[in-house]
Amino acid sequence: MNPYELAAEAAKELKQKTGVNKFDVAVVLGSGWKEGAVALGEPSSSVLTSELTGFFKPTVAGHQGQILAVEYAGLHVALLAGRVHLYEGHTAHEVAHPVRTLIAAGAQKIVLTNACGGIDPAYGPGTVSLIRDHINLTSTSPMEGELPPEQYGSRFVDLSNLYDADARARIQAVQSLPEGVYAGFRGPHYETPAEIKMAKAMGASLVGMSTVLEAIAARHLGAQVTGLGLISNFAAGVVPGGLNHLEVLEAGQKAAATLGALLKEIIPVL
Repeated sequence: MNPYELAAEAAKELKQKTGVNKFDVAVVLGSGWKEGAVALGEPSSSVLTSELTGFFKPTVAGHQGQILAVEYAGLHVALLAGRVHLYEGHTAHEVAHPVRTLIAAGAQKIVLTNACGGIDPAYGPGTVSLIRDHINLTSTSPMEGELPPEQYGSRFVDLSNLYDADARARIQAVQSLPEGVYAGFRGPHYETPAEIKMAKAMGASLVGMSTVLEAIAARHLGAQVTGLGLISNFAAGVVPGGLNHLEVLEAGQKAAATLGALLKEIIPVL
């Protein structure tokens, strides 16, 4: 099966297992965000992604591999806890598969969250930033390979309004947030201070190892994309000291209440 048929099959299975015929919104929960998402309420169902066609079990601490179905503000919301990454040995299509599945299950509004490094010293750990745009430094794309089937449109996707400007404006009306440009690297190693200087010179204020491929795949399928980055640490060289993944998880735990309140405000206005 091609990537789109795989996503359609997984979506059919997801709808059967959750009892939700059509999702309205999907949220991809980055490191630390699942703790905040509990504020949306008790899930009506939970599906292990390992039970769905084309999914892989995450290998990163803090990524469990579940899709939770929650009804909030009259909307059917799918919460993906457990994205996979290029650095786990996956292809761009495999990284994009969960988002393609959620869209095939009806969700035309996609919220991509992550934990990221902050390049701007004015915004420290614990800050949530809207993603205004991104720089894809992964050297790959979910549009590579065979042509998409005709009904899915051209592989030459217009990304000029990738992170929807109208959605950002609606979010800013209920919650004032800084906005930044996210530089997506392959990882899994953290960036060097020189690479951070390069990213800053290119216009980036956030840096991480996810999101960009999912965003491209979602936009190709016509979904409205919103990006939210929890700054969990300063990027290499911004302040003295080293980096480790534990501080990323700890930042998410400390910010859980804030993240939950933010999601509750944002989802109804998307």
